[in-house]
Amino acid sequence: MMHSNGLTQAAVELSADQRRQLVDVRQVYEAWRTRHDDFGHRFAGSVRWVTRRGHEYLHRKISDKERSLGRRSPQTELTYNAFLTGRAQAKEQLQRLARRLDEMAPVNRALQLGRVPRLFARVLRRLDDHGLLGTHLLVVGTHALFAYEAAAGVQVRAGLLATTDADLLWDARQRLTLVLPEARRDGVLGLLQRVDRSFQLRNPHDFRASNADGFWIDLIRPQDRSFLSPSARSTLGDNPADLHAAPVHGLHWLLNVPKCEVVTVGEDGYPLRLVTLDARAFALHKRWLAQRKDRDPVKAGRDLEQAAVAAFLCQRYLAQRFDDAALQGLPLALRELAGELAQVPAEPDDRLEPQW
Repeated sequence: MMHSNGLTQAAVELSADQRRQLVDVRQVYEAWRTRHDDFGHRFAGSVRWVTRRGHEYLHRKISDKERSLGRRSPQTELTYNAFLTGRAQAKEQLQRLARRLDEMAPVNRALQLGRVPRLFARVLRRLDDHGLLGTHLLVVGTHALFAYEAAAGVQVRAGLLATTDADLLWDARQRLTLVLPEARRDGVLGLLQRVDRSFQLRNPHDFRASNADGFWIDLIRPQDRSFLSPSARSTLGDNPADLHAAPVHGLHWLLNVPKCEVVTVGEDGYPLRLVTLDARAFALHKRWLAQRKDRDPVKAGRDLEQAAVAAFLCQRYLAQRFDDAALQGLPLALRELAGELAQVPAEPDDRLEPQW
């Protein structure tokens, strides 16, 4: 277990310049996301005039589907012009924000704000773009610490973050029909290969994909509570060659706690959205993992350190209590482990004046 004096050295607070830059980056990124989503919904596809039996009709085409918006008239001409004008304006705004993010990226790197490994940052952006992040998939394991440090305005010691694998928790309770058609067709593996073509499964029906550099991404899901009624699905989409999520004991608890969603920065200097579990649930789960008899001793020691750091961030920076009713979805035995997590040392009260 990491002692309290070690905890204070495990995370370094962001400087004033870093905080100011991070605030600016988040604002620009949120504006870009809002306009990007709006562009994708309001101005997806194209409009055109189609002649049928001597009359012109306005058609809207999105992907491989096309429908008529009505016969040519002052109203449909207004719709046609409004679409083209609005699309051009939205595109210009989106391009301007994209250029602004390009300009900010080298500054972010210079200020050492880039934290999430470059490859995994690109993976998360891809999953987010397809509507999977935060709905069907959550980041768990070591990479969740990037979210907690960003929320707390600190940077966790690199030794606690170094890893060559990442875990994605699949919430199979979400309806498959909500997955975008492209993601359903290609599956998680197909999206990974759009980021890095070298991603491949180790074996057929495997839960792990690795790239040429040895970076692994695991797809995991809660273990079925009854061995007599296993889940009907093991892949997120319709592709049978996709990753088959590995069932893991104890994960169903984690789907019943609040989520932590934060904008952080990748090593490439570009922002990204990271969605994971509540930091308190992370700390308690890591503490529980560390005491399991079947846990690898090396991993157990790392679990203890990460649990302590997450608890430290909750108490010192995030003002989150472990007796919060929001954690009632966790088993009592897990919540009781909060007493074994290191407590944050109180700041010395050496003030000579009241708190005006």
